[in-house]
Amino acid sequence: MRTCFSRFSSCVVMLFSFAALLAATSAAAQNKGEPGKFDFYLMNLSWSPEFCSIQGVSPQCAAKPGFILHGLWAQNNDGSYPVFCSEEHGPAKPSENLDLTPDPSLLDHEWAKHGTCSAVGPQRFFAMEREAYHSLKIPAEFVHVDQEISMTPDKILGLFYRANPAYPQGSILLSCGRNHLTAIEACFSKDLKPIVCQGLRTCHANSVKITPPGTAAQ
Repeated sequence: MRTCFSRFSSCVVMLFSFAALLAATSAAAQNKGEPGKFDFYLMNLSWSPEFCSIQGVSPQCAAKPGFILHGLWAQNNDGSYPVFCSEEHGPAKPSENLDLTPDPSLLDHEWAKHGTCSAVGPQRFFAMEREAYHSLKIPAEFVHVDQEISMTPDKILGLFYRANPAYPQGSILLSCGRNHLTAIEACFSKDLKPIVCQGLRTCHANSVKITPPGTAAQ
């Protein structure tokens, strides 16, 4: 920090350059892709007290405690991922999936942005989401959270691996924001077998707070 104060001009240039680099990296990470052209799937289970508060989504979302299915995303081993791969219409009855993703607008968005890249069609894609969701057992410690608790990332991931012994080390990731749990992610092959994640990062906070429903951090 003292270096920045003593060399203010050069630091400003460096900061703007770094911001430009991040923007370019983010733009390169997601590209309009071709259906079926990707390496594996990433399932994101958002922790609803944080996700529903931050995203400001529908009341149905906030009413569902615990982990909700954000989506099943096509990913590449180099960290990039395809999006909006076609104009194919979504499922005829998207409401059938509200038990997993309790927000209609999010369901529409997930199909348009990620599902169209699967090349399996809407019915099969959402069936795969359901299969992946139910294949990952949620540890008992996260089923009924009635007060804020803190755990290390290693502790959280350890609980998930113990509850899911068929998942190899490196196949489950932790996402955090402001030192709060925001999501658990898991990687799958195209035929939905748990695999080691490639090109992705996990949370490295010293300690992660787990917010109970109705009291998301502001």
